[in-house]
Amino acid sequence: MSTDKNRATAAAILPLVGGPDNVLNIAHCMTRLRITLRDRSLVQDEALKALPAVMGVVEDDTYQIVLGPGTVARVTPEFEALVAEGRSAEPAPAASHAVTADELAAQGAAIKNAQKTKNSTPFKLFLRRIANIFVPLIPALIGCGIIAGLNGFLTNMGWVPAVVPALAAMASGFMSLIAVFVGYNTAKEFGGTAVLGGAVAAIIVFPGVAKIDAFGQQLSPGQGGVLGALAAALLAVQVEKWCRKWVPEALDVLVTPTLTVLISGLVTIFGLMFVAGEVSSAIGTFATWLLATGGAFAGLVLGGLFLPLVMLGLHQALIPIHTTLIEQTGYTVLLPILAMAGAGQVGAAIAVYYKLPRNRSIRTTIKSALPAGFLGVGEPLIYGVSLPLGRPFITACVGGAAGGAFVGLFNQLGTSFGSTAIGPSGWALFPLLDGKSGMGMTIAIYAGGLAVGYLVGFAATYFFGFTQQMLTEFNTGPDAEAAQAPAPATQAGEPAPAAGTAPVPVGR
Repeated sequence: MSTDKNRATAAAILPLVGGPDNVLNIAHCMTRLRITLRDRSLVQDEALKALPAVMGVVEDDTYQIVLGPGTVARVTPEFEALVAEGRSAEPAPAASHAVTADELAAQGAAIKNAQKTKNSTPFKLFLRRIANIFVPLIPALIGCGIIAGLNGFLTNMGWVPAVVPALAAMASGFMSLIAVFVGYNTAKEFGGTAVLGGAVAAIIVFPGVAKIDAFGQQLSPGQGGVLGALAAALLAVQVEKWCRKWVPEALDVLVTPTLTVLISGLVTIFGLMFVAGEVSSAIGTFATWLLATGGAFAGLVLGGLFLPLVMLGLHQALIPIHTTLIEQTGYTVLLPILAMAGAGQVGAAIAVYYKLPRNRSIRTTIKSALPAGFLGVGEPLIYGVSLPLGRPFITACVGGAAGGAFVGLFNQLGTSFGSTAIGPSGWALFPLLDGKSGMGMTIAIYAGGLAVGYLVGFAATYFFGFTQQMLTEFNTGPDAEAAQAPAPATQAGEPAPAAGTAPVPVGR
């Protein structure tokens, strides 16, 4: 009986999400049926919400129907079976069917969703939670970074000297207290009281810690930085949860906050600040050494592997490292190198555009996604073009490696520079660049790296990104399909089309 009920629920949902044709991929988590859709406009939201078994709908990178624990695990197989049955009843497509941009995008979405499912390991989920701590800070990092760049420009030019101290305060105020925001977000993300996480992390930046000796040396305000704040807030969450479990409810409001700050604060002062400070120093030293001694090779590896790292979800581990470097030196030297991956992607997309002159659909997608790609937003090109095609994704990585090697080489030659914030890349990174060799040289090297990434990504894709079979499959337009279809019967007296008439190419 329960099986019939679950199948009935699946059967009620399917037409309301557009039917089998509109479902590209199916997955589920603890409570939600997650569907990748071909056309979002076909979904009947209100009718779905009105179904007795549906608790709500959520739209993210997939369309998510909340069914509740237990129920979703039983409904999903029935839903998959109905979709498969609906598809098997349809006639197979003609062999001459041209691959469109929508179909490529659907393949990319399916790959993205499948990769996201694979990324749901405990370690990668932990990295995702760490990223959730820092991502909300990015707007402030960008705003303060641009103000810092403007302040440096005005200082070097000697203009408006009265404004410079005000700009310096605006640019530096957030960074001086970033540990507090990290502590606040950490406690919030891991299930503690956010303000207690911020209170414990505030100890790290309090000027009075300079009067405390730990491990035979005097502490300094800010020692340990964001890593220390992260560790301190994580500890505070555990202490708070322990207190909630054992402290009587009548005393909870007084005892739990006090013990949380006291225990976590003492461990932070006499342990975490020192350890996190050593780790932070090691990260800065290693990044400087890496680019100073093997900059070209390091840039080649980092620029070439960044896109696969993004797919695997491992790029999130770099966010605390970027933030630590910005905190230490004012900029992260790694981001301009990693941004070259986007340049390789843009170059590869342009090559695809010229290699498929008859596929108007894919070319239109590339034209619409390229402006975002130049500004560092690469997902539309990755999941809509290069990744579903396969080889162009690899050649895009080759372009990123070449651009990274170019930027890394100049770091090796002594021209070190970086980004004062994380988040933007591509052309959007220009206002955030900073270095010790002057803005002219810094901008020229970064622009040169982008140009190398564009050119190598284009060349690698143009010459090696397609097999002959791929060109036959993808370089097809609707006119070519019409030419391969059976000719319509002619009316009496009308001349038949000449044999061998070639179709007119589309999009040349």
